Amino acid sequence: HRLRVYAAMIRGLDRSVGRVLAALQDNGLDDNTLVVFTSDNGGAHYLGLPRVNHPFRGWKLTHFEGGVRVPFFMRWPAGLPPGTRYPHPVSHLDVFATAAAAAGAELPDDRVVDGIDLLGLVRGDQGRGPDRALFWRQGHLRAVQYEGWKLIRAERPARRWLFDMRADPTEQNDLAAVHPERVAALEALIAAHDAEQAPPAWPSRAETPVSIDITLEDPQSPDDEYTYWPN
Repeated sequence: HRLRVYAAMIRGLDRSVGRVLAALQDNGLDDNTLVVFTSDNGGAHYLGLPRVNHPFRGWKLTHFEGGVRVPFFMRWPAGLPPGTRYPHPVSHLDVFATAAAAAGAELPDDRVVDGIDLLGLVRGDQGRGPDRALFWRQGHLRAVQYEGWKLIRAERPARRWLFDMRADPTEQNDLAAVHPERVAALEALIAAHDAEQAPPAWPSRAETPVSIDITLEDPQSPDDEYTYWPN
């Protein structure tokens, strides 16, 4: 039943995307409209579907790849070559700068704007991007990915996970104890990034534990790895 419901939701989403694209075509806007298709997070543990994020670990509400690695498609027949692939990680924060560039609008210069224009990267006429730092944060949870390494930091439980994403993209081997100097360097990046951010307008008020490798429907064990998700 769970799989049937999930499949029905996916089918409903697919039909809705089709309606949007058909409306653009019917109104003569198809060729010169930038369409971005993505997701805010990976599949959730409460679905009870153990392979929904396979082969990646983690779920929605975590900063493991199963929670943060999602599809990201851009379609713009007049502005992007069809079939182009960009192999490096990008961020949802890039959507603003990318949409501004597509519209020919200037970014505001009175504040720091997170994210970069992806059009130049995809077209191959802009070199910046592959080795930049990407950050995630929510409550006490922090994560950074930089130059092929990813650090996930939680305060409850007090834990650091370090992964070599080029050799271990599914985050099976925690190297935090092996490379303390790398942990320290990535912690410094997180601290510098946090120092630039405004205080949250709505601080977290509640937390719930999320097992990293099992669904909410699976029997739990004291050995299961987990984080607390602040909300």
